[in-house]
Amino acid sequence: MAMTPESRVKARVKKILDKYNAYYFMPIGGPYSRPGIPDIVGCYKGRYFAIECKAGKGKTTALQDKEINATQAAGGEAIVVNETNLDDVTDMLERL
Repeated sequence: MAMTPESRVKARVKKILDKYNAYYFMPIGGPYSRPGIPDIVGCYKGRYFAIECKAGKGKTTALQDKEINATQAAGGEAIVVNETNLDDVTDMLERL
């Protein structure tokens, strides 16, 4: 089965997180999960982070924006990445 463009972005993000030995997981959406939860959530050096992965010109939904804003308001780090800004993951980890 071929990977989707978004799956390729997620795989590249996971490689970066693994390189930094960050703790992370990918919540599975379903009827009992909260809509808009980012694709990857985790902790690095005691700080919570959330990463929403998109492909191409994919845009976040209103519910995803709500979760990103809530994470940032609570003191966590939240970013949106696609193929063109994967360096933002490294930059975020370096800030933490």
